[in-house]
Amino acid sequence: MKWLISICLTCFSMIALAQAPISTSFFSNKALDGYDTVAYFTQGQAIKGNPEWSTNYKGAEWHFSKVEHLQMFLKEPEKYAPQYGGYCAWGVSTKSDFAPSDATQWAIIKDKLYLNYNEKVKQRWSENPLKHIQIADENWPALTREFSE
Repeated sequence: MKWLISICLTCFSMIALAQAPISTSFFSNKALDGYDTVAYFTQGQAIKGNPEWSTNYKGAEWHFSKVEHLQMFLKEPEKYAPQYGGYCAWGVSTKSDFAPSDATQWAIIKDKLYLNYNEKVKQRWSENPLKHIQIADENWPALTREFSE
């Protein structure tokens, strides 16, 4: 019986530690907590999406505030999806680790969307975003190996 409990605990731990390609909350499968990823680019602000206009991409559900935004995303998802799967850009850079992000703490740098954990972390990241992007770009491939396994 002990061996069965041990196997179950090991399996549960591995599942709990596994990361998804797109950051979502523990109790939801919504990317960006339901915010419209295209709106950051077209309207320059974080706008909640509508489940009526949604799609699945990389295992997450994406919501959009307008049908036009959904169509734009479907044509070019990599253009509009946040970098590092929507995980905290500062965390990928400084900790080489996954951390959740707040969809209201965002920046577009060189036509790419970056999210951060909270306002304080975003301020740290914003002190030198290009350096953080360079380091995070170097760290990201090693972090994402488990997605393809």
